[in-house]
Amino acid sequence: MMNTQEKLFSDTGTMAQRLVNCTQEVLEWLGQYVHLDLDYMLWIKWLLSPLILTFIILPLLLLLLIYVSSLSLYIYRAHRKRLMRKVATIVEQGEISADMFWTAGREAVATLWDAHAWLWHGYELRGLENLPTDGGALLVYYHGAIPVDYYYLVNRILLLKEVMVHSVVDKFLFKVPGIKLVLEVFHCTPGTVETVAEQLKEGSILGVSPGGVYEAQFGDHHYSVLWKERLGFARAALQAGVPVLPVFTENIREAFRVLPCGHRLFHWLFQKTRLPLRPCFGGFPVKLRTHIGSPIYPTPDMTPEQLRDLCRAALEKMIQEHQRLPGSIFRGIVDRFWSKPGIHRD
Repeated sequence: MMNTQEKLFSDTGTMAQRLVNCTQEVLEWLGQYVHLDLDYMLWIKWLLSPLILTFIILPLLLLLLIYVSSLSLYIYRAHRKRLMRKVATIVEQGEISADMFWTAGREAVATLWDAHAWLWHGYELRGLENLPTDGGALLVYYHGAIPVDYYYLVNRILLLKEVMVHSVVDKFLFKVPGIKLVLEVFHCTPGTVETVAEQLKEGSILGVSPGGVYEAQFGDHHYSVLWKERLGFARAALQAGVPVLPVFTENIREAFRVLPCGHRLFHWLFQKTRLPLRPCFGGFPVKLRTHIGSPIYPTPDMTPEQLRDLCRAALEKMIQEHQRLPGSIFRGIVDRFWSKPGIHRD
């Protein structure tokens, strides 16, 4: 009996020691090959310690599920009148279209995302008055490593203006298991110049990032605009004769970052596959504040290159005005909890 117990304790101690050794090896590899912020390294060392994993993180997962359930019910209670009004409107109209069917569900999801934006990032939206009240418009935004700011923007506009922003996204997203329904319900399409121009002529508001996946994968906390020579959005805006509004979010590169090593390898992989294979890390509670800039109106004699350059210059100016360069995760977190609303800390 004692031999069995001693063997059991010995095996348990061996497993614990192996876990500690694996954790130390991972941290040493990160320290040697990944030149991350010092603040992030301290955070990851704390997070990956066996004591924290065993006695805090794993138990908190169950608690998190409970609070997510509670939060969902609170959101439903707070916005049930809005949802019921939407359902009543659909019923009164008699025939229910495919888009009308998803109206209440779409607002419920938007409310959940808006709650996350407020709780985790203290999210703010500035320049909403620049959004046209009638007619189409094209929102051209800077693409973060993971564009959570754009998700927040679309949902905040839906809740405040009851306007659904259509989005032009990369084709690979439709091949990701489990998210096709979300893309369809929130009017996300790959889009061509012709289809985008047609939607703009019909009065839709569309969001597009000319930098796209390339800007997401190869941008950094210096916030360079990486559009290459893309002109599709400018051609669509000229065909439809609608204004273009630049959009930028403070600290979006601090919320999530791409792995800062292996640039040549991941660039080669991107050229071969056109897929975002460069790993991301983060989820930091930095302050996010989205700015919608003044509309840029195309003129009949304007070329796509001229319109593109005007939009890029406007976006770069917004970055210089609103973003501390280079970006810092630590200062972004400080801004989240201690900066005054609407005031940028220099």
